[in-house]
Amino acid sequence: MTIGEKVSYIKGLAEGLQLDESTKEGKVLAAIVDVLGDIAENLAEVDEELDDVADVMTDLEESVTDLEDEVYGVEDDEDEYDDDFDEELDEMYETTCPKCGNTIRFDYDQAASEQLDCPNCGAHLEFSLEDDDAE
Repeated sequence: MTIGEKVSYIKGLAEGLQLDESTKEGKVLAAIVDVLGDIAENLAEVDEELDDVADVMTDLEESVTDLEDEVYGVEDDEDEYDDDFDEELDEMYETTCPKCGNTIRFDYDQAASEQLDCPNCGAHLEFSLEDDDAE
């Protein structure tokens, strides 16, 4: 049972009691029932608006996801490339910014400079590329 239905039930009970609104008690009870009705109406409106906001948020989330996929690429894009072409792609590297914890992806050319700025917090990162086969 919704709040509006409960308030309607209480209004029905109050009318069934045939309250005398000329008495102090009758006036108070009638006013309380009226206020409950107003609160139930306002709450129903707020619930509708909240549902609308939730729908907008869902749409925004989908739009942001689409934009991220467009800008950063889809993570699961194995099927889009030929295996021979994969070998020609630049190898990507990842590191974690020690200042903000953001994961940063970069290619060989960026890594070869041995300097990189975190796009999230702007921290300056320095590192060197070591050949794993040089042992």
